[in-house]
Amino acid sequence: MNASVRKFLVEEDGVTALEYGLLAAVIAGILVVVGKTQIEGFFTELFKKLGEVVEDATGKASA
Repeated sequence: MNASVRKFLVEEDGVTALEYGLLAAVIAGILVVVGKTQIEGFFTELFKKLGEVVEDATGKASA
């Protein structure tokens, strides 16, 4: 029992994976906060163009 507890305390594989996971989450959060306006602009323009394509294809204006 003592040996398994010592081995658990010395084991660092899980800690490393957790650290990488936290780092990835922080980086993703920063990218979302910083890129929010660019992402909004991209999707606004994308859906505007898609709406125009649908309008041209159907010959009807959307309400």
